[in-house]
Amino acid sequence: MRSIWKGAITFGLVNVPVKVYSATEDHDLPLHQVHDADGGRIRYQRRCEVCSKVVSYSDIDKAYDDGERTVVLTDDDLATLPSERSKEIDVVEFVPTKQIDPIMLDRSYFLEPDGSSPKAYVLLRRTLEEADRTALVLFSLRQKTRLAALRVRGDVLMLQTLLWDDEVREARFPSLDAAVRISAKELQMSRSLVESFASDFAPEQFSDAYQDELRTLVEAKLAQGDALSTEETFGGTADEEDPGGEVLSLMDALTRSIEANRAKKKNGVAAKKAAAPSTSAGRGSSTSATKSSAKSSTKAPPKKKAAPRKKSA
Repeated sequence: MRSIWKGAITFGLVNVPVKVYSATEDHDLPLHQVHDADGGRIRYQRRCEVCSKVVSYSDIDKAYDDGERTVVLTDDDLATLPSERSKEIDVVEFVPTKQIDPIMLDRSYFLEPDGSSPKAYVLLRRTLEEADRTALVLFSLRQKTRLAALRVRGDVLMLQTLLWDDEVREARFPSLDAAVRISAKELQMSRSLVESFASDFAPEQFSDAYQDELRTLVEAKLAQGDALSTEETFGGTADEEDPGGEVLSLMDALTRSIEANRAKKKNGVAAKKAAAPSTSAGRGSSTSATKSSAKSSTKAPPKKKAAPRKKSA
C-alpha cells in the first residue's frame, strides 16, 4: 500500500505523527471504451466552450456558478485556505459509539505510526480500546474538511470519515403515514422466517458474481486469441517525503494537557461567580442588579461547494 497523506493526530498537547492509507479498494475489472470498428481507444478531451481549444489539465482552474455569476478560483486562491494547509488530525471530543449513525459512515483509512517511536500511537490506541467512546476528529484531505471517527481495528488505528449532517437526506414518505394493522400471527411467522435465515456474518463467504463472470469471459476471449495488442497506460508516483516529529516528553505533554483543561474549567467557574449580580441589604432601600445577557453562538453559514472537477479518461 502507498500512503495517501501524512499528518499528526493532536490530542491535547500530545502529537502522534501518522501516515494515512486507504483501507478499502475497488475490485471491479477496469474497462475502457473503444471504437467498435477498429478497437481504437476512445478518449475524452477537455475543450473550452469559449475558444474551442483543447486545454491541458495544468491550465484548468476551478469555478463556482450561482446561476448568474461565476467565480473563478485558482490554485493560489485555494492555497490561502488555512484548513487545506493543515496537517493535523484534531481530536475534538469523545462520544458514545452508539450515537454515530451508520448512515453517516463514508470512507475508511488505516493509520500507521510515522516516527522514531510508536509509543504515543500505542498509548492512544490503548486509551481508545479501554474507553467506551469514539473519538471525533477534524482534518483536511484533498481540498475538503473532513469529520471522522477515530477508532481501533485490531492493533491499528483507523479513521472513518463521516458525512456532514446536511449531507444525509431526511426519509419522509407519506405512504408510511397510513395505519397498518399487523396481527400477532403475522408477526410470529415473520420472526420464524428471520430465525430460519439466522447465521453469523462471514464476509469471505460472499463474492461479486457479476465480476467473477466478467473475468471468466475476459480470460476465455484471451485464451481464444480474441484480443488486441495494447501498451501499458497506467502508472504511479511515489509519495514525497514529509518529515514528522515525535513528542519529546509524552508524560509532560499529557500532564500539561490535563492541567490546562483543569485551569480552563476553574477559570470558567470563577468568571461565572464574578458575573453574578450583587445585592446590598438595607431596610427600606434595595439595589437592583442588571443580569448580563448570555452570549449566543452564531452558526457560520455553510461553505459553498466548488464546481465538480471534470473527469478525464
